[in-house]
Amino acid sequence: MPELIGTIACALALIPAGARWLRVAQREHYLPGSTSRFAWRWWRSGPVAQSMAVSGLAAAGVAFGYPLVSLATAAVVIIGPPFLGLRGRTSPLAFTRRLRLLTAVWLLLQAIVIVVGVLVHRAAPVAALGACAVPLIVDISCAVLSPVERRLVRPYVKAARSRLAQVAPVVVAITGSFGKTSTKQHVAHLVAGSRTVVASPASFNNRAGLARAVNEQLAPGTDVFVAEMGTYKKGEIAELCRWCPPTIAVITAIGPVHLERFKTEDAIVVAKSEITENAHTVVLNVDDLRLRALAERLAATGTTTVVRCSATDTAADVSVVVADDHLSVYVAGAAIGTGLARPTSVQPGNLACALAVAFALGIPHDVALGRIEGLPPVANRLATAAAPSGVWVIDDTFNSNPKGARAALSELGRLGITGRRVVVTPGMVELGSRQFEENRAFAEAVTGVATDLVIVGETNRAALAAGSSSLHPHHVRTREEAVAWVRTTLGPGDAVLYENDLPDHYR
Repeated sequence: MPELIGTIACALALIPAGARWLRVAQREHYLPGSTSRFAWRWWRSGPVAQSMAVSGLAAAGVAFGYPLVSLATAAVVIIGPPFLGLRGRTSPLAFTRRLRLLTAVWLLLQAIVIVVGVLVHRAAPVAALGACAVPLIVDISCAVLSPVERRLVRPYVKAARSRLAQVAPVVVAITGSFGKTSTKQHVAHLVAGSRTVVASPASFNNRAGLARAVNEQLAPGTDVFVAEMGTYKKGEIAELCRWCPPTIAVITAIGPVHLERFKTEDAIVVAKSEITENAHTVVLNVDDLRLRALAERLAATGTTTVVRCSATDTAADVSVVVADDHLSVYVAGAAIGTGLARPTSVQPGNLACALAVAFALGIPHDVALGRIEGLPPVANRLATAAAPSGVWVIDDTFNSNPKGARAALSELGRLGITGRRVVVTPGMVELGSRQFEENRAFAEAVTGVATDLVIVGETNRAALAAGSSSLHPHHVRTREEAVAWVRTTLGPGDAVLYENDLPDHYR
């Protein structure tokens, strides 16, 4: 009977554990290993979580001699880790087709663990160990299903390839560690006045998403298709380009984004460079020295037209330079537009790349320049507006890289606010071994611009506090608490920058 009670308790504990860790897997794009990585972070996040983890594992071990002790393991798995909710505050579990399939495979593997325990007459302790290993088993399930998912998506990719061949648009493919979404939207706007253009929606930048964008949105008569391409590893962009081959390829920037996966920025360059392999025209932001070197290598082949873009070097093929809050545009060193109004949130490097694409598509210079003033703001990327309360709000919540964070600080300073200037941030993530130092340096830069820093969550709290001790930073657990603090503290003549936002599977 004790064996049965312990086994049932541990089996029931799988319900809340699954709700937690399947949601993490979904938020991390079902990448094998991600769920275990987050579990490791959560269970060692503080003395309480660590004590619970040790107690749960110890109880599972003791249960080999005393089966009822497995109840303690079940209790730990049900309750913890602390603050990782079942439903999710910012990212509730979405029961998509993929999630349902993953859940079925995960439950099958968990059932196999319990059956093994029954066969060896140690059902309760083995079930307890299986409950402790839910994140690992979720990752195993993701790995098992990865080739299955590729096969399931294959018909949609085949249909997208056929649609592209039928419609025959000029394909503009854009990638980069950051700036790719903004550049994509800039290109679509600049070109729309002269050509029929379709741009892939936000976040539709992987194999399944891009195929869906083509199948659902690419209509006959479309002249230009602008495709954003993202990657987490070498080979992914090359695979996208095989069935969505770009005529014009763009790399906006290289930076320490997704370093936990890529390990080095040189590896990022290799992965992003795949977009250039068969393109007729390659547009590169050569303010990045690595992209400058890539431009030289591509130009030396003599088979690709390379367009060098810059936000600082007016001798580049296309450059956009900011002076006195106005834009000047240069083509091969010659000014073609000066004193242009700078739209809110537009970064000159991204605009230079977008203009280079427009020019490569045959858009006249004057037509493209005439559309700059009407560039729409890119949602959640340096979007600036005055709230009804009179507080200026800069929404940069979709940005999480060091260069972009500093650009946001410059935007805050550009407002010329004499009242309180607040930065609300959880810091930057996926920066690998550089994460602490990059966040500390960002907080240090905040002290030169802002009057207050509000640190959200625990993920980067130590680093941000270390860099902003002179501001005596405020700390809140959630973004909702930060927003409440801003609303009760700031008034007319003040400003707040919301820099990055993290889903609640981060601490």
